[in-house]
Amino acid sequence: MNVAAGVSVPPGNSVSLHVYAIGVQIYACQATSSGFGWVFQAPEATLYDHHGRAVVKHYAGPTWEANDGSKVVGAKIAAFTVDPASIPWLLLQAASHAGAGQMADVTYIQRLQTNGGVAPASACDATNVGAIARVDYTATYYFYEAEDEGHGN
Repeated sequence: MNVAAGVSVPPGNSVSLHVYAIGVQIYACQATSSGFGWVFQAPEATLYDHHGRAVVKHYAGPTWEANDGSKVVGAKIAAFTVDPASIPWLLLQAASHAGAGQMADVTYIQRLQTNGGVAPASACDATNVGAIARVDYTATYYFYEAEDEGHGN
């Protein structure tokens, strides 16, 4: 797959999990320094493996929680807009982990092949401050772990 250089994972990491997300990006109409606008609040998605099984929940943080209870919180390193009608592709680095399990050793997360999820085109003004928009999106996520340099030694 041709991945934009800005969201490529550094050498020394390999894919540990490849999943497909179906969910929403949540926005709120708020007063901003320049008037009013739709402000991103959180993602809410279920990530499915290649068998169609729900294996990870994705929510604010951004956090990914595997079915085994392990979690990883990511910090955005880079974004690349492939399609202005879809949320950007992202590269995130693991900022914290919780629990032992599938997410315990994740080093990087990529969000690729996005579709939808951008802030609403509808007006946000004083008459609808506080309105919430849940915008459908899909994406492919890749989770990476550091390669074992000791090769079992």
